Amino acid sequence: MATHVITGAGSGIGAAVARRLHARGDALVLHARDAGRAKELAAQFPGADTLVGDLSDPDKLSWAFGHQSLPDRVDSLLHIAGVVDLGRVGDLTPKSWRHQLNVNLIAPAELTRHFLPQLRVAQGHVVFVNSGAGLSAHADWSAYAASKHGLKALADALRAEEHANGVRVTSVYPGRTASAMQAKVHQQEGKAYDPSRFIDPESVATTILMAIDLPRDAEVNDLTVRPGQ
Repeated sequence: MATHVITGAGSGIGAAVARRLHARGDALVLHARDAGRAKELAAQFPGADTLVGDLSDPDKLSWAFGHQSLPDRVDSLLHIAGVVDLGRVGDLTPKSWRHQLNVNLIAPAELTRHFLPQLRVAQGHVVFVNSGAGLSAHADWSAYAASKHGLKALADALRAEEHANGVRVTSVYPGRTASAMQAKVHQQEGKAYDPSRFIDPESVATTILMAIDLPRDAEVNDLTVRPGQ
């Protein structure tokens, strides 16, 4: 039975992936920002373990994990959590930059560092759910895009470093996906939100499971997912 560590399992793409893996009987370790959220996730996914730590404060993750039991085996580490705060370069504050860089880039690097020993033993898989903004930056998206461009660099470097250890690394670049984050983006853009216009999280989950289920003789490095209409 494979063991998967997942961030962002409470909603959107993360919840879709967790549901699929839970339904097939895999073991889940679900990251939560606090004890209350961990309790909700445990109720949503019976039998799953939880791991508490605030991604917005990556300096404290090591301390938080030191007071909890980490899994002995990790077959996949799925970085799906993320935050977005739109704004023009002339308006964004250092606080906004730090928050997005911490959650979207530095925390994934720190989580990966903690779980690399288990991933090496299992010859596991690290998946970074990136964004189209990780490939191209547009007006009002500077801080978010910078964090996602950095996430691509993290994935590419990790892949080169860990190839000899049998650890596979995949970056997934979804287009706009129907989720709570997308609703927030539309609110910030001042636009009406119609989830039917965007990718279903289940479709992105299908691509992620395809990557981690691929036989050992192949590896998906980069996967771009775009709306079909």
